[in-house]
Amino acid sequence: MGVMRFRVSPPGFLDGWPEAEQAYISGFDGRVFPTRVEREGDELVCRRPSSDSGRLHVAWPVAGFGRTLVSTSSLREQDTVYLLALELARGKIGQLRNQLAAWEISGMSVPEGFDEASRQAHQIFARATSAQDDPDEACRFSEAALVHAHNAAQMLTGAYINQRLAVRCQRSKRFPALLGCGLAGESPPQWESLPGGVFNSATLPICWNRIEAIEGEYEWDESDGLVDWAVEQKLLPHGGPLLDFGVGGLPEWLAAWSGDIENLQSFVCDFVETAVSRFVGRIRVWELASRVNTGGALDLNEEGRLALLARAVEVARGVDDVEQLLVRIEQPWGGYQSAGDHLLSPLQFVDALVRCAPGLSGIALEITSGFVPADPGRRDLLDLSRLLDIWSTLGLPLYVTIAAPSTGGQDAGGRFVRSAEVGDSGSPGSGEWTESLQADWVDAVLPLLLAKQSVAGITWAHLDDRDPSGFPTSGLLDETGSPRPVVQTIHAHRFGHWPAN
Repeated sequence: MGVMRFRVSPPGFLDGWPEAEQAYISGFDGRVFPTRVEREGDELVCRRPSSDSGRLHVAWPVAGFGRTLVSTSSLREQDTVYLLALELARGKIGQLRNQLAAWEISGMSVPEGFDEASRQAHQIFARATSAQDDPDEACRFSEAALVHAHNAAQMLTGAYINQRLAVRCQRSKRFPALLGCGLAGESPPQWESLPGGVFNSATLPICWNRIEAIEGEYEWDESDGLVDWAVEQKLLPHGGPLLDFGVGGLPEWLAAWSGDIENLQSFVCDFVETAVSRFVGRIRVWELASRVNTGGALDLNEEGRLALLARAVEVARGVDDVEQLLVRIEQPWGGYQSAGDHLLSPLQFVDALVRCAPGLSGIALEITSGFVPADPGRRDLLDLSRLLDIWSTLGLPLYVTIAAPSTGGQDAGGRFVRSAEVGDSGSPGSGEWTESLQADWVDAVLPLLLAKQSVAGITWAHLDDRDPSGFPTSGLLDETGSPRPVVQTIHAHRFGHWPAN
């Protein structure tokens, strides 16, 4: 049993820190260790099966940035207790230094003011290390160093976005990615409320458990109507997910075959072939499956899900060789692994799938903020940029689904509880989620996605809030059908960088 202890200062700080329970430790390769987090007085105790070195990830209040997920550098196990704030500051400064070196090598210009913010972070951190005999004093200096490091990271990432966007605009005079929105089942949707031309694609809910809720009885009217509507609107239809491997995501009648991979495979292949064949030439982008890495449906383990997906890719590719086949990855940072129910990290899972199913043509990543427990803390743009770069190493285009809530609280089903304290990625602030904060989050995240050459598509999760299976209150339209401020933000970035089309 591996144990790491972290002292938290000042005394009593843990009393108002619920996010501590969602902390986790990752290895050098990004894989998350099964982690049990306990509180013992003013210490945070992390227990795990192995004694390997690791990085602690935890949401920490950073002044002006809300409760931000911060990580330590790689730490070895030791008998003495680590001072948590000090190690978080060390980790952030190290991340900043490494990213600066990588971007400078690629030719990026350092923005004005960055050197001063970085210098202040280093100087104050040095004072923190010298004050370790007084934990409260060391914590105060560490927190100040974290603020300066986050300011520097924001400057650096902002400069990267501006410079990379300029390059991408120069290389492509036309908008270089799919920009779409997810729809519920109603046809036609309330699309007329949106500004004209803001989206060039629409994700249609063509899902197995909606189409074949009763074995052998197919209901295609909804899907046919949505595809016809999308074509009329000159939107690229993006279908799926055909298979939802989350809890309750597959037809209930399949439960009788739980554990029988051979027969499940037969059923899966039959539906995938039927659905793809029906829309050959009309749907060119298929999200073959969602929640493939987290699972939950029919108690399928990772091996079972991989086997079913590999056959599904093979069957779909046999029907239409020119289509784009994607799988959606939930929680791409892999924090869910801390529960100990998964052996493979999200990246390892997809890598294994690519090796056994070479017909896969892209990866869809869910990037969300404000939904608990899916989001253990807000990530800054430097973290998001690093995540996208890591996933791009697989050599497949990335399609990103984004969502953030417009209000705080809990949805009617009690499935998601939004973070009580948030800070948007682009500007200071904290408090309950609002429509304004939702727009601010998109204002920060969308330019970064557009700056990444590996990102081939961006989809907002929901047009409105009628879809109970998605992210509550994240719709572009409010309860009256009027656009929320986030719509204007998307429109501004869509035409601000590529005004001609």
